[in-house]
Amino acid sequence: MDGNGMRIGIFTSGYQRYPLERAFSDGKRFGYDYVELWGGRPHGFPYDLKQGQLKEVLQLSDTYGLPVEVYTPEHNAYPYNYMIGSQAQWEDSMEYLETALEMGKAMGAEYTLISAGHAGNTASAKEIRERLLTSLRRLGNRAQKLDHKILLEPLTSFESNVCNTANDLAEILEEIDMPWLMGMCDVVVPFVEQEPAMDYFEKLGVRMGHLHLVDSDGVSETHILPGEGVMPLQELVCAIAESGYEGRATIELVTAYLKEPSFYAKRAVDWVREALERV
Repeated sequence: MDGNGMRIGIFTSGYQRYPLERAFSDGKRFGYDYVELWGGRPHGFPYDLKQGQLKEVLQLSDTYGLPVEVYTPEHNAYPYNYMIGSQAQWEDSMEYLETALEMGKAMGAEYTLISAGHAGNTASAKEIRERLLTSLRRLGNRAQKLDHKILLEPLTSFESNVCNTANDLAEILEEIDMPWLMGMCDVVVPFVEQEPAMDYFEKLGVRMGHLHLVDSDGVSETHILPGEGVMPLQELVCAIAESGYEGRATIELVTAYLKEPSFYAKRAVDWVREALERV
């Protein structure tokens, strides 16, 4: 943990071409505080976990002394997206995410992280909001029974037409009003959507539960190594630390760094640690 109380996490999505152990090993070697487990094959797909793979994840966590504190199941159109499609497809997506919540709880994570995929071009604003609230209430009820929390992550407008801003997220959380549903900020989203990232902290208050910390090119949803994009990331890290935020910040390196995930995981955490030391 850094001196200011912020915990830095490694995201396993970038290691999808390697055995999962590589991510845990690197996390330990490079000084990460926790793991955010990507819930896609071959590593952490919910149904694979339920059929026995969970034991491997728990063993790796124990071996390397790195807890899995956030579980992020893969969804939104590949093939699960609860915001679009038939009633049967919606039910399938709900069952999938309910299984993910069960697995997040079973691995000891504090949160299972979800987002809201694109609702399609023909849905009205009313239809989008009704489908979203129905979905979140069902998942929230399941989370309550499990005593496990959900994080809702906004996406850029390149990815979704449902929840893209701090205002969107704050309104959804107010409407749902369940302690089992929390908000978060991937800092690329406000940068691309032309709003201040600190709006999330101000508008969500105590329901601001998590960060994805990464850099941006400013014109797409691409996630770039910290310090190598065009965001004023050093200043943002300072503002977050000075705000009193003492939660988790996962360095969300994804598909752009699949070739050499170890090298980039080290460079990323070194940059973030140095940025925090300047605060």
